Amino acid sequence: MDIGAFMLDSVPFARLLGISFDSVGSGSAAARLPDRGDLHNHVGGPHAGALFSLAESASGAAMLSAFGDQLARAVPLATAAEIRYLKLAKGEVTATATLEADRAEVLAQLDEGKRPEFVVAVDIRNADDVVVSEMTVSWTLRPNR
Repeated sequence: MDIGAFMLDSVPFARLLGISFDSVGSGSAAARLPDRGDLHNHVGGPHAGALFSLAESASGAAMLSAFGDQLARAVPLATAAEIRYLKLAKGEVTATATLEADRAEVLAQLDEGKRPEFVVAVDIRNADDVVVSEMTVSWTLRPNR
């Protein structure tokens, strides 16, 4: 499955923002937000909401790269997110997401009928490779009943 294409097909808002995926696989993903005037805030960088959406999209792709094979038995849901805006972002930005959980442990909980929870960490960097924002997204896999 092309997870980047799947994300853009199933999340029209990501398409609207112009998010693209550079890489997805093995619990990680990198997504890019273009530098467009209609996405800027009052100080000329990407709007906070656009940065949030970029990071959340990258986290979803990373999560699906690890657990997409479980969609027949569980629904992935973001349960919480926290973002820190560290520096003014200018230009195109890239979000790199990494699963911070052991796949086997998450699947063991799912096998027991539990609703596992896990975190995906995301760094957002500008074109100079400087971290401008950091985000954590908490995910769960809700078992189908």
